[in-house]
Amino acid sequence: HAVSYAMVAYQTAYLKANYPAEYITAFLTIYTGVTDRVATAIAECQRLGIKVLPPDISRSQAGFAIETSSSASSPATGEEGGEGAIRFGLASIKNVGSSPIEHILSGRGSGGDFESIEDFSYRTDFRNINKKVLESLIKVGVFDSLGSRKTLLESLNKIISLSQTKQRAKESGQVSMFDLWGQSLPAAKVNYSQGEEEVSAKQKLMWERELLGVHFSQPLDFLSREASSPGSVSCSEINRDMVDETVTVKGMVVSVRQAHTKDNRPFVVASIEDLDAGIEVIAWPRLYETTQAIWQEGNILSIKGVVKVRDGEVQLNCQEAMLQPVRQEVLKEPQRRHVMIDVNQSGDAEKDVECLHRIVDILKSYPGQDRVSLAVVGDGEITNLEMPDITVNYCPELAGELSEIVGEGNFGLQL
Repeated sequence: HAVSYAMVAYQTAYLKANYPAEYITAFLTIYTGVTDRVATAIAECQRLGIKVLPPDISRSQAGFAIETSSSASSPATGEEGGEGAIRFGLASIKNVGSSPIEHILSGRGSGGDFESIEDFSYRTDFRNINKKVLESLIKVGVFDSLGSRKTLLESLNKIISLSQTKQRAKESGQVSMFDLWGQSLPAAKVNYSQGEEEVSAKQKLMWERELLGVHFSQPLDFLSREASSPGSVSCSEINRDMVDETVTVKGMVVSVRQAHTKDNRPFVVASIEDLDAGIEVIAWPRLYETTQAIWQEGNILSIKGVVKVRDGEVQLNCQEAMLQPVRQEVLKEPQRRHVMIDVNQSGDAEKDVECLHRIVDILKSYPGQDRVSLAVVGDGEITNLEMPDITVNYCPELAGELSEIVGEGNFGLQL
């Protein structure tokens, strides 16, 4: 019996030492949906230098998967994952079941990466995808490459309505000018405002902790890279043998509860988490009175306190608390200009198709780096047609030729 356990321990240790990314990916797959186990494994990845990439609508599979350096970049940030990076699986997001994931992956498989939220709405079967599923996916950043979380959350009903409308059109066999043009029907444009203020980093952190169990908007791995001060420890190192010792920890506030002493003076009980574990911290009235503003969920704090045991649980009696600056290490892609063209339908499908062909021919004669999209207006509906294979160099000459076809006020350049 002992020999059998020893063999299993040896084989496990060998795999972790020689194939760490593969080993941890297998571990994460086994414990998909078990938040605390997933968080522990990802913390181990950070210690081993294995990059864990956030869930992404164009990259993630149902389960955790290894991505090579050539395929592990994030469309939202351009961030390279490096060799052996692990991509977070969609099945580990709370409130998202296997059926919605199957439909999402099926839609992606039918035409490659999703180019926009409209493209996603049209190509994905929403019959098993409800509002709660979409809300959870948006909150954890799955759609960050397609739009801001705040904007998409505010447009949830429009996104669902758009998908339902297009699904009915497909089932009824409606034919449009786009079918005559030789392309599948593009998704109608969701009428939301681009460039709105994004939700706060703190709110993103709380959503990610609730639905993923880990943080990608503000990873806590920077705590492990900072120089340790005397007495500084991680939460996992604090135990009952350290009672009455003074220690310093740094971590994120994940929950806060206010209470009162017998003489009705307020104090706070907070849960703090670092890369490894968490601990409960109590700030008694005198300290709480001077630090009340910093005890908020999502804040990163440096806490000096005395180790105590209460009701069998280890706690810290806080002596000092300082707010740490929130640092987001995000690599952004260079901004490209966006040429937007409005085309008004005439009611004559063949004439409209000819107009589209002329526009495409003109665009191709001005190659460059500027992105292009068309918005076709007709029958009370705006249909957005992305042109992923065409990039142009917007210039006065191009503007002049477009003006002759669509009119001077029907195109523009967005920076």
